[in-house]
Amino acid sequence: MKKQILVIFTGAMELGGIERSLLGLLDAFDYNKYNVDLFLYGHHGPLMSLINENVNILPEVKELAYLRESFKVKLKNKCFYSAVLRLKDELISKFHMVNNDTTWAKVMRRCAPKLQKHYDIALSFFRPFDFIVEKVDADIKVGWIHTDYTNAGEILEVLEKDYARMDYIAAVSDQCAETFNSIFPNLKNRVITIENVLSRDYINKEANRYDVSDEMLLDGSIKLLTVGRFSYPKKMEEIPEICRRIRESGLNVKWYLIGFGKEEQLIRQKIREENMEKYVVILGKKENPYPYIKACDIYLQPSRYEGKAVTVREAQILNKPVIITNYATSNSQLQDGIDGVIVPKDIAGCSKGIIQVVNDKRLQQRLIENTKIVDYTNSLEVEKIYCLMR
Repeated sequence: MKKQILVIFTGAMELGGIERSLLGLLDAFDYNKYNVDLFLYGHHGPLMSLINENVNILPEVKELAYLRESFKVKLKNKCFYSAVLRLKDELISKFHMVNNDTTWAKVMRRCAPKLQKHYDIALSFFRPFDFIVEKVDADIKVGWIHTDYTNAGEILEVLEKDYARMDYIAAVSDQCAETFNSIFPNLKNRVITIENVLSRDYINKEANRYDVSDEMLLDGSIKLLTVGRFSYPKKMEEIPEICRRIRESGLNVKWYLIGFGKEEQLIRQKIREENMEKYVVILGKKENPYPYIKACDIYLQPSRYEGKAVTVREAQILNKPVIITNYATSNSQLQDGIDGVIVPKDIAGCSKGIIQVVNDKRLQQRLIENTKIVDYTNSLEVEKIYCLMR
């Protein structure tokens, strides 16, 4: 008899690294031995059509579909209960800090059904974990860590209570697990590492789908690229100043940004302030980022913090020289000087480090060659999930 697996994602299939990692995990399951149900909050987003055809997608709950969206988006999609709570939170936030988890839990409790099926294992691929705890019957419940919580500050108590409800806690890298354990030592015995699973064949196929030279111009410039949400952790608002410093060193670089998010206007403001309108180019939201990664000369991830950046792995699969900043989990992302380079997080140090890599063609070639001999797909990581059921 087949084992029963439930995967929960408390979001929609937008263009994020977590979503692409979810696709990789769903592709990795052996569907001859396991039945996999997916409870997805939102059945929309550009990656929705890429979910493995063997997955049984459970019905959508309307009020959960746009849970993380703005009041206007909720209203437009007739999520009235969620919209009222969001409006209330926006008013309260003018005077006090608001915990979104509390609001999301209220919507979930009122609107989500209790699943009647029993599962051998249930995996919540994103926080919060209220649904898996209160609405799911499973022998084992696992919650994921996708980020470094070192900078989580005042919400640490909320995080600890949420993760304490899981039987196991899956970190996307060993270093991500170590930082989690240092913050929450009481939960250390529940933490395991399950790396992001990616498909090399899929990434290479998508990278060759179309030509992007009309957007990333073949004008003799050195093409730098960053992909990610326009959000505080990704630190893209510093890119315009870093790019200016690199150009002032005499290097003809253009830095392209793919993504979307609430920080976009801040990034555009910084581009204007640094007079980088011609050299820092926002390409916007792209359903398929891989042709752009293929077209770049160097891929950069100048983040404040990460769990394990999926886009870095994707760039390495496409054999690109990669530069990342020295966030807390950076050493678990790559081997400095071997298959990528780690540079300081501050603007001056980051600029200097990038300049050195751009100027060193032999280093770039060595990074490229080393990515060709490493398997970044982590396809065997799914075995760890199987082991939890034995």
